[in-house]
Amino acid sequence: MPRPRSLTPQQLAAAAVAVLDREGVAALSMRAVAAELGMSTMGLYRYVADRDELERLVVDLVLEDLDLEVPADRPWDARVAELALRAREAVLRHPAAIPLLLGHRQESVHSLRWGEAILAVLADAGFEPTERVVAFRTLLSYIFGALLVQDNAALDGAGTKVLADLPTAQFPHLAATARAARGLGAHEEFRAGLDVLLRGLRR
Repeated sequence: MPRPRSLTPQQLAAAAVAVLDREGVAALSMRAVAAELGMSTMGLYRYVADRDELERLVVDLVLEDLDLEVPADRPWDARVAELALRAREAVLRHPAAIPLLLGHRQESVHSLRWGEAILAVLADAGFEPTERVVAFRTLLSYIFGALLVQDNAALDGAGTKVLADLPTAQFPHLAATARAARGLGAHEEFRAGLDVLLRGLRR
């Protein structure tokens, strides 16, 4: 009888991400990941305790290659913007994982390193501890909120068309804004919003 294979955390995470990319977060389960790996569900329990542990592995894999090196001679807001943009790009490679990121932020070493990098820039810029709390959580809210909105209500999606077609006599601002939104790219939208946020923090 062949000996059971040994699987690395990276292999387990890759299988879970494959399920996510193909079928979405609702489909992520021990059974689905076991099938992806060509093994029994009970066999998978040799490696992970439950779906929660699978989700943690997914978050680490999604953020694994995130580059946290930003030149220290650049302005602090440019450094924060670069780290935010890199995080967004990493997450958008696997958008189905977005709902898992905040839930496992404190348990993922790569997420913690990204947070440490952002906070180091804010500390270097002179933000006091309580100011760093507000700045960091505001950045988190914007980045992950924007990712969720883009994934669930893209500017070029059906929802924007519905709003653009509203009767202008009743909803003039919604209709006009939705029509303008159709010409705005997702990256352009994110970067413009991030610039607004950073201008507020600069004050």
